[in-house]
Amino acid sequence: MSASADLLAGMLTRYSVGPKHLADPAPSLDELRRMTEAALRAPDHAGLVPFRFAAIRGEARGRLADLYEQAAVLAGKSPADAERDRGRALDAPLLVAVIARIDPGHPVATVHEQWMTVGGALTNFMNAAHALGYAGKMLSGAKVRAAPVVAAFCGPGETLVGWVVMGTAQKPGSPKFQKPLPDEVLRDWAPPG
Repeated sequence: MSASADLLAGMLTRYSVGPKHLADPAPSLDELRRMTEAALRAPDHAGLVPFRFAAIRGEARGRLADLYEQAAVLAGKSPADAERDRGRALDAPLLVAVIARIDPGHPVATVHEQWMTVGGALTNFMNAAHALGYAGKMLSGAKVRAAPVVAAFCGPGETLVGWVVMGTAQKPGSPKFQKPLPDEVLRDWAPPG
């Protein structure tokens, strides 16, 4: 099998794996760099790189847990729910924040093109993790809009998209939803008239 066929075969076996099914080891810093290198290959009109990543490793996970708990308290959650939210920062061996930097006034690259780049970068990042033998899942929720969390991750003009939780899968991923067949989403275009 060619390297290209191996790559495609690998991509077709990638499924999201949630934090309760992830364990150490997580990607190393060098592996995160390779994954980011793959993310930088996403189509990017005007070469804006409208995204960045922030790895939350080691003791930083405890600080993120504090922020999750603070956000829960500010949202009026019960102490038990705030503690549960706190634990979500510690469930996976590694979290990587995905931060978008969209320029709404760019003269060439439209907003939707920039968002497509963010999505393509995230996909490449996760496919690279899978190719390196890791698993993960993209998570978001109300915390991506919570003021203390946003302030900790974002500068002016940035949007916290969510977190990729990562580690080594303790059980294989499987599809959560039934996907359509390729012919249901791919058709030849026929000009009107």
